[in-house]
Amino acid sequence: MTQLLRVQNFMLSRDGFGAGLNQRLERPFGDADQPAMFAWVGATASWVNRTEPGGTRGLDDYFTRDFTNNIGAEIMGRNKFSPYRGPWEEHADWQGWWGDEPPFRTPVFVMTHHARPSLTLSDTTFHFVSGDPAGVLDKAKAAAGGRDVRLGGGASTVRQFLDAGLVDTLHVAVADVEIGAGSRLWESPDELDDRFHHEVVPSPSGVTHHLFWRR
Repeated sequence: MTQLLRVQNFMLSRDGFGAGLNQRLERPFGDADQPAMFAWVGATASWVNRTEPGGTRGLDDYFTRDFTNNIGAEIMGRNKFSPYRGPWEEHADWQGWWGDEPPFRTPVFVMTHHARPSLTLSDTTFHFVSGDPAGVLDKAKAAAGGRDVRLGGGASTVRQFLDAGLVDTLHVAVADVEIGAGSRLWESPDELDDRFHHEVVPSPSGVTHHLFWRR
């Protein structure tokens, strides 16, 4: 079976930004309104961080549940893993935003120009890799055990893989907020229509789901 590179539950503002300016320790998404962008997924019954019974079912919950379906590895950019720049030696104790139990439970390949030993936290191992998108994807597929690879972001990383023609499917959830500046995936989702089939599905939660699959 063909292994796919999938973008899953990638959250954007309506002006096309995945994060704002000024990323820092206290604000992983910079100046973006993170609660507004994540409200739809946090309200679902299947949200991984849910601590109480309840939550919504239906369309949003379906996408939340599909996040881990047949995923054997993830690729992410350095800025998704860390607010810090430069050599890792200056921040050797940084282990990601997710605590001792990261939600991935697969190998994760973090794209970086600076070498760092692999880091294992519970069921997740972070590998810090350099190279072009195709080479990183080859490593992730080899580690995925025949399952698909999820491209986790941020927006500039997704853009690199799109520009290299490596992405097979995308699910992008557009929230009804604006950021204005930062890390941008697109000016309009129609930019991808020459390469992908594209369906738009509005949700009662107010988010709009954009589904793309390769032509």
